[in-house]
Amino acid sequence: MSEATLIDVLPAHRFDEAKLAAYLKGRLPDVEKGIGIKQFQGGQSNPTFQLQIGEKRYVLRKKPPGKLLPSAHMVEREYQVINALGETGVPVPKARLLCEDPEVIGTNFYIMDHVEGRVYSHPLLEKVAIEQRLPIHRSMIETMAKLHNVDWRAVGLEGYGKPEGYVARQIKRWGGQFEASRTGDMPSMDALMAWLPEHAPKDDFTTIAHGDFRIGNLILHPSEPQVVAILDWELATLGHPLSDLAYCCLPYHQSAALEGMRGLKGLDLKAHNVPEEQQVLDWYCEFTGRSSVPDWNFFLAFSLFRLAAIVQGVYHRALQGNASNADALEVGKRASLLADIGWEIAQKG
Repeated sequence: MSEATLIDVLPAHRFDEAKLAAYLKGRLPDVEKGIGIKQFQGGQSNPTFQLQIGEKRYVLRKKPPGKLLPSAHMVEREYQVINALGETGVPVPKARLLCEDPEVIGTNFYIMDHVEGRVYSHPLLEKVAIEQRLPIHRSMIETMAKLHNVDWRAVGLEGYGKPEGYVARQIKRWGGQFEASRTGDMPSMDALMAWLPEHAPKDDFTTIAHGDFRIGNLILHPSEPQVVAILDWELATLGHPLSDLAYCCLPYHQSAALEGMRGLKGLDLKAHNVPEEQQVLDWYCEFTGRSSVPDWNFFLAFSLFRLAAIVQGVYHRALQGNASNADALEVGKRASLLADIGWEIAQKG
């Protein structure tokens, strides 16, 4: 289990705690009793903090300090989707407030309830009782289906993204990001950039798409095999639901020996009480009312292409920051490996 580690607020992320307290008076209860502030350790691009106010715990997420790209670190969009989903039955933390006044703590921020539970980073769920693993995976897919079943217009998310052309936009976006961070020849990536636009599905079905739906972004009930919250809405938009499903299923196509991005391929899943990919697709159909999952290989190839572009960006930044970074070369290899897997799947049609 990867318990969230709390640390003292990092020097680069410190803010005026007295100003925050003054702002929260009258907006949250018991603020006059004082606020205990700790930072969640980890790689969140939006600094995240725990607030202890009286007996209640909250989570504050803010933009990082410094100059930012206009479309990056949009905590306002995170708040918007979590708040919209609050009454839908999709498990999300309760959104409490959004502050768009940077004078308070230096950047915009939002506050939501803290959700108790367990977080695991790998779908094998090695530290979970074996009898809970299959039900947890089923709950994960049921939770995804609940999200995709939401009428996004009815919950006020009509302007949250463009309701058509998601796949084409994503191919263009991540192709551009890859080219901007290219460090050498990557034949499989070039092949995918040519293949994907030609084979994009004509079905342009639109739902709320989380964008990073995986086991590590879910909070599980403290003892029951049940999802109690979806986290990390940074990449959420209106998009094709099968992009979430395919991304969630990528571990089935990544080797269990792939250092740094360990998947499930090559493992005896039955012995670990973890579902096969087909079982996941069957559950998704059951929970969404779909009769099938069309264009599956396209969405897998698309998800691997997108992930390879993201990893390549990490590699490029690592080289720029420190060419002797011990992990940089390994990260670069992973981008190429992901593209190779994607192209192999694409060729199956």
